[in-house]
Amino acid sequence: MRRLILVLLSAVALNVAAQTSMPKLEPIPEPPPPPASAANEALEPQVTITKRGEEKVEEFRMSGKLYMLKVTPPHGVPYYLIDNNGDGSWIRQDSRDSGLRVPMWVLGTF
Repeated sequence: MRRLILVLLSAVALNVAAQTSMPKLEPIPEPPPPPASAANEALEPQVTITKRGEEKVEEFRMSGKLYMLKVTPPHGVPYYLIDNNGDGSWIRQDSRDSGLRVPMWVLGTF
């Protein structure tokens, strides 16, 4: 019984000692300001939104070159036309399409 009381008292004493010896924390310095916006404007895409009939078309341009179109038809499911190579060959990609194609072969039937 005495050993149990001794162990409990030493555990409490170690816990109190650990809490009182915490170092003082210093505040984190402010982050530096962002770089000039003139350099960032050239890296950001320019987006032009137009209406063609009932479709909404968003044109994305980088340095004046058209590289992607987002077409939202009246039923509301958008799709993308992407020019990966920059040669004018457009590839359609649905918004739900992740690009991953899982093979679904039948291995056996019973």
